[in-house]
Amino acid sequence: MLKLTIEGVHINLDGDLEKYANKKIGGLEKYVPKRARESAHAEVILKRVPSKDKNKFCCEITLHLPHEILNCKETTQHLYAAIDVASAKARHQLQKYKDEHGTPRLYRRLFDRRSRQTQE
Repeated sequence: MLKLTIEGVHINLDGDLEKYANKKIGGLEKYVPKRARESAHAEVILKRVPSKDKNKFCCEITLHLPHEILNCKETTQHLYAAIDVASAKARHQLQKYKDEHGTPRLYRRLFDRRSRQTQE
């Protein structure tokens, strides 16, 4: 399970909002490489940003992984939308991280299969 810390700045975190953030951001665990899952943890900061027109909401996700720290931030007019977009950005960054720091076993197996097919 991904260790998750959720903080609210100028926002009261009710049960529904916290449950939604846990579901969306906790689901990023499947994109973290297996070796990094034990030491990985995420910090989520939800805040209200005053603007001229209306209040805007910001969701900032910081993922602490071995060898790297990933940040993503999104500001929208709805807090739930900010959480959705920020989690999608974090998922994309985790895919890149996994490609760089993942184990090459999968690629070796694929390379072996192709080399066997060409030899036959």
